[in-house]
Amino acid sequence: MLKHRGFPSRLPGTDFQFTIRRANKQGATKIIRRERFKDRAAPDRRADAGFLAALWAHFGEDPFERGNLDAGRLSWLIGREVVWAEEPADPCSYAQLLRVDRKRAEAAFPEVFAEPEAFQWEGLDEDDEDWD
Repeated sequence: MLKHRGFPSRLPGTDFQFTIRRANKQGATKIIRRERFKDRAAPDRRADAGFLAALWAHFGEDPFERGNLDAGRLSWLIGREVVWAEEPADPCSYAQLLRVDRKRAEAAFPEVFAEPEAFQWEGLDEDDEDWD
């Protein structure tokens, strides 16, 4: 499993996880499309925006390997702001390539692109660094 060095492990100041520490012995957790309803809690929406901001800052529009990115967090964005970069897609593979669909991401989360400084990842606590 590829570990994305420098990628934030969680949304600062919260328990919203962005990465996993080690591979699952039974295989990668399946990425499924989760439905986002309009009455979703503000902290959950903020976690989605923060995760998308981290993806955009780290990868831009380039394809990236799923690696140690959290399947649960990816599931909130898959099929919308994050899409499969290759077909056929394997939602249970750590090696699956994904990419950010900028047009859809900008429409859903304009604050990520209008105010990128709102999501600062420098100066994270030691707890926020990638773990081996």
